[in-house]
This record gives sequence, structure tokens and C-alpha cells, in this order.
Amino acid sequence: MNRTSMVQELSSNAYPGRGIVIGTSQDGRYAVTAYFIMGRSENSRNRIFVGEGDGIRTQAFDPSKLTDPSLIIYAPVRVLGNQTIVTNGDQTDTICEGMEKHLTFEQSLRSRTFEPDAPNYTPRISGILQVENGTFTFAMSILKSLDADPSSCSRYTFSYEAPAAGEGRFLHTYMGDGNPLPSFAGEPKRVEIKEDIDGFTDLLWNNLNADNKVSLFVRYIEIRTGKWETRIVNKNK
Repeated sequence: MNRTSMVQELSSNAYPGRGIVIGTSQDGRYAVTAYFIMGRSENSRNRIFVGEGDGIRTQAFDPSKLTDPSLIIYAPVRVLGNQTIVTNGDQTDTICEGMEKHLTFEQSLRSRTFEPDAPNYTPRISGILQVENGTFTFAMSILKSLDADPSSCSRYTFSYEAPAAGEGRFLHTYMGDGNPLPSFAGEPKRVEIKEDIDGFTDLLWNNLNADNKVSLFVRYIEIRTGKWETRIVNKNK
């Protein structure tokens, strides 16, 4: 699998939906993760990211316009010890609760499937970064319906050890716009991570579709110390 640029991945897809990027900065110093959300409906677009503890939560920008919070209000990012968990739904909590009971990342997700939003059956995508003793590993997961069949869930987990500097993986919910929305297919895409946190944040935000983008979270975790920096960008201000 050849590496592609995030510019190419984002600019060529008007609606990747929600997306997770995990990898290593070009200088090899940082474990990097990013999460973005997009929306087509007023309800989906009426959101912002806000900080909550060591992570973030989605929140209605205008509470009076919030209609159905079930699939749009959740904590996408939580920290559990030396592990950072990033997902596109309330399975963030499921993973944290499972791992506190000594289940693995994959085992914790066994109780979940794709989202119940027929006819799209949006995949649940999740990632976990572990920074410990100067080392960095990560894993990504997608739970998706089999050919839009709600009775069948396909589960895929991808694990990456000693990821190369300047390289990441990109997993998103949809292959593009459509009705119904076509689910992501294949292994997480191999992408370049060249910039520092501000450069990478700007690159992602500026190349997401201007009409559909809603919010972006980026975190750089220093592999040697575990200390992090975070950036949050919201379209609604």
C-alpha cells in the first residue's frame, strides 16, 4: 500500500463523514491523532467540540435546534492511563469500561455493532494509542454491516507496532457522498504526516469540504514524556 497525502485524501472526497488519523510526526518525537466530524443535516452540523477532562465531548452549538442527540452527542476522546482512545461514538465509553475490567481493545468492542441509522448503518470506527516507556503502538477498529445487511456485523481490527516517522493511518466512515452513504472499505489508508501540530491542524481543516466540515481535534503526544498538546477547531463560533 502506497502512502498518500492527507490533502489528496480529503480534497478528493466531499463527504468522508467522521475520520480518525493516527501516526507519528515527521521528526519521530510525537504520537499523533486527529478526529473530525462532518454533517449534512442541520442536526449534525449544529455541533462543536469542547474540552472535557483529558479528552473532548461533542456539544450542541445551539441547544434550541438540537432534535435527536442519540448519535451525535458523545465523548470522542478519553484518556485511560497511558492510553488515548478516539472513536466516532459512545463506544469510547464502552472501550474504557471494558479495559478497566481487563478486556482488550478488541474484546471491549464485542458488545457493539454499527450505528442503527438505517439505511446507512454507519460504521463505528475506533482507535487507541499507547505511549509507554518511550515507545508508541496503536490499533484501529471498524465495525460495519455486511453489504448494508443489519443482521450481519463485520469486525476488523488493525494493529501497528513501531510506526514509522512521518506516517499514519486514516480510517473514516464513508467512501463518499450518496444515499445511502457507502461505508468505508479496506484497510486504514497509509498517509503522510509531515507537519507540526499547527501545520497539521491547518492542513486537515483547510482540506475538509467547506460545506460539510463541522469540528476537528488534533493531539500530539510526546513519546518520550507522554505530555501532549491539543488543538480544537469548530466551524460554529
